[in-house]
Amino acid sequence: MRTKSNRHFETPQGEARPETAPAPSDTRARRTLLFVLGIVMYWGLIYIPGLASPPMMDDVDSEHAQIPVEMLQRHDYVTMYVDGVRYMEKAPLPYWIMAGIYSVAGVSEFSVRLELTLFALLTLLAVFLLGRELAGEEAGFYSALVLGTAIGPYIYTRFIIPDIMVCFWLTVTVYLFWRTLEEPQPSRLLCWSIGVVTALDVLTKGLIGLVFPIGIIGGYLLVTRNWRHLLKMRLASTTIVFLAVAAPWHVLATLRNPPVGEAKGFFWFYFINDQIYRYLNLRVPRDYDKVPLLIFWGLLLVWTFPWSFAVVKSLGQVPVRMREWGSQLDKPSRAALLLAVWAAFILVFFSFSTRQEYYVLPALPALAVLCGVWLEREAKSAPDSALRRSAVRGAAALLVLGVIASTAAGWFAAVSPPVPPKADFGEVLRRVESMYKLSMGHLFDLTPQAMGFFRWPLILTAMGFLVGTVLHWILRKRGASMRANLALASMMVVLFYAVHLSLGTFSPVLGSKPLAVAIQQNYKPGDTLVVDGQYSQASSILFYTGVQMHMLNGLTNDLWFGSMFPDCPKVFEDDASFTRLWLGPGRVFFFIPNRGGIDKLESLGAPYYLVARAGGKSVYSNRPVASAASN
Repeated sequence: MRTKSNRHFETPQGEARPETAPAPSDTRARRTLLFVLGIVMYWGLIYIPGLASPPMMDDVDSEHAQIPVEMLQRHDYVTMYVDGVRYMEKAPLPYWIMAGIYSVAGVSEFSVRLELTLFALLTLLAVFLLGRELAGEEAGFYSALVLGTAIGPYIYTRFIIPDIMVCFWLTVTVYLFWRTLEEPQPSRLLCWSIGVVTALDVLTKGLIGLVFPIGIIGGYLLVTRNWRHLLKMRLASTTIVFLAVAAPWHVLATLRNPPVGEAKGFFWFYFINDQIYRYLNLRVPRDYDKVPLLIFWGLLLVWTFPWSFAVVKSLGQVPVRMREWGSQLDKPSRAALLLAVWAAFILVFFSFSTRQEYYVLPALPALAVLCGVWLEREAKSAPDSALRRSAVRGAAALLVLGVIASTAAGWFAAVSPPVPPKADFGEVLRRVESMYKLSMGHLFDLTPQAMGFFRWPLILTAMGFLVGTVLHWILRKRGASMRANLALASMMVVLFYAVHLSLGTFSPVLGSKPLAVAIQQNYKPGDTLVVDGQYSQASSILFYTGVQMHMLNGLTNDLWFGSMFPDCPKVFEDDASFTRLWLGPGRVFFFIPNRGGIDKLESLGAPYYLVARAGGKSVYSNRPVASAASN
């Protein structure tokens, strides 16, 4: 899209010069409004369908959604609890916000997901503002479009982790820091705002909320040999502002959770064990895996898809001659260098630590802005310029990939066996539990027989890839850069909706809502609910039923440390105590995530009754219930 406010003409020597008459302010305002509405439109099309469905997943999704429930029940906003057990792994801000949403809108899937959905929009708008500040409105729009339609941010807002909030705080921090660079003497408001936003980042994600801004700002000032700028940033008063916001909760949490018995207290677990030791791969218990370094870096091409080619090309904007970094770089070069330092610091930081696939997420806004600036330059370049030719080659490569993906999806949709009536999706999967510590580990469970459950998502995927990549290539060939970019973004709207449908199909495996509903229908006060194993395997059961769960041989992982405090409820069972429960006078519901639990029931030599089965998981009771089958 070219308008009078930013259009450039080529001189006979191929140099660009701006049009002489600037656009009126009302025209600029209308363009800004159109860009913002476009960002909101794509956000709405992509994120709103996932607000109320699919059901909550087990593990961190429902576990994190349960924290604000118990905050409101206990009226305790300092010490977090899950299943009545102290939970000290996470910073509180995401759960404070979610508790506020619950108190207004009630507890539901919609209420749980509203927070991250809104922060996704805020991040896109912050990226737009940063891109506009660095390279103009069109670059800002492209930056938000890239981030909003890339795979990574969408995938990692499908369950409740606060990393998109970290993206927002970091983007705002870098925006504010850039503004300080542009002012001869940064104002108190700018400097203190950096302190406030950094404190909110710390209250969102812990120490990395401080490490990342320091690393990015310090790294940029180091490579540009501009340390004197720190003297302008009012470090003393900014630090006081930071501590005023960040410190109170940490102090209160330390005082209310002192060392007692075997528990070493909040300070040791939260700071030493869960953050420093986790970074050094020394954390206990060791309930996580480490993504290989090459895969961690290589997945950048996946998380930035379909803009991967443009992201790689945009790196060419970064000045590579180190001797120039400390000299008077022009504004585009300084901006590119700052964005490169931002992304590089996060990627290098996690290259030396434990890492999951999604740890790269806070680097994506930097790459999106860098890509948006490149797309804006390409759109304004001459029809026969190197930038245009490069973009066409990228579109051709993407077309080839799109045709391959479309053919594969169409083939699976055509040849996959039909799904029998009332078939259980979990029964056609292979359980590769060794991969479950990875965030996308359940993808390894898929089998050819399972693909029949995804027929409509596969058809949408085939159509989306084919139409989107063909249209994108045609428009690139014609030099219609804005329309080509919008075509690619619209393709992702279709593909993300296919992902949304697929998550609905996967939901009985990823979560346990059908089993929770069956328990609710039969539960009476005084009944006991037991999960075979650790709490995270059945966290959605607690979220949906509100019934405190007992765990059979589940004294591991997230609730391990909280179990050491004297006020821990008696919810951890061993084989002997479970046998007494099952053979006792009260009714027990036993949630079984795998076949091993059935063996346990058979070894007791007492009747057991099936309550419900879904997603390869089941619930049994020691007493008959409506429609229960005896074994």
